[in-house]
Amino acid sequence: MPETTSNHKTPPSLTPAAFHILLVLASGENHGYAIMREVAEHTGGKMRLGPGSLYGTIKRMLADGWIEELDERPDPELDDERRRYYRLTGLGRKLVQAEAERLEQLVNIARGKKLLRTPRSV
Repeated sequence: MPETTSNHKTPPSLTPAAFHILLVLASGENHGYAIMREVAEHTGGKMRLGPGSLYGTIKRMLADGWIEELDERPDPELDDERRRYYRLTGLGRKLVQAEAERLEQLVNIARGKKLLRTPRSV
């Protein structure tokens, strides 16, 4: 098997769940239930994260340093104090951006093969 001579590290592949969670957090901090709702909304209900997959993925992303849990909480009178809020780290932002660029390249290839229409200019 040939070795690569590049020192450039390939970013890890993101699961669909991790990618969607990172996409939600790219627009700001949020809590688990709101992340679940936003993912369902973004995908027109085609992807629904259950609590097990959501919090399992969040746990892995916390351990890998892609996201962090916030220490500060909103006013308890305005929010449930049991909620945990999360935000992207610099690494998480780089990973979600790299994955979005990778997917864009794939979409462009699919368009070139006439598998997708080219979007019309506005």
